[in-house]
Amino acid sequence: MREEKRQARMAEIETEAYALFDALGFEGTSMLALAKRAKASNETLYRWYGDKHGLFESMVRANAAQVRAQLTQAAEGQADPLTRLAKLAPVLLGMLLGPRAIALNRAAATDPTGALGQLLAKGGREDVLPLIRALLSQAISEGQLKPPQNGDIGGVFMHLLVGDQQIRRVIGTMAAPTEDEVAENAKVALAQFTALCASAAPAP
Repeated sequence: MREEKRQARMAEIETEAYALFDALGFEGTSMLALAKRAKASNETLYRWYGDKHGLFESMVRANAAQVRAQLTQAAEGQADPLTRLAKLAPVLLGMLLGPRAIALNRAAATDPTGALGQLLAKGGREDVLPLIRALLSQAISEGQLKPPQNGDIGGVFMHLLVGDQQIRRVIGTMAAPTEDEVAENAKVALAQFTALCASAAPAP
């Protein structure tokens, strides 16, 4: 099977895996159930993924690649860094609160070994945060922002943007936000962030 066709087939299989995770949870999902739902052989799944953790890792990588591609596109252009950050923020928040990110985080939250959480951190936050920091560093170098007195500027931005919304989505106490709600929340977070970092002076 050609690599391009294989990748397309894997995307189809992983879409079905998300549906099973949503219905049965990670622990309740078996490779056999996925094979039946995706109309694939069990042998193919084990050959491509190894086991269910390998499947999860592949899903994390694919989701992270999609997030990175959309964020990179949002951050491109000749506009000043804060203008590009304003364009990027709702894209990032929408993806972090979207169904795929929530399904992966729910799976990681139920894993007592922490292995899924480690995979998610490597393919998620650790992959995306450098893109945010690069844009923020440019804003600092151009005099649009100053580092906060306490905390890493990238962490401060993520805290204000996401807060506890993702964990509330994971535990089911917050409904999926609409596109308008995501845009408004991102706008408020960015206003708070720029007010904080524009007025803060570096610690002596």
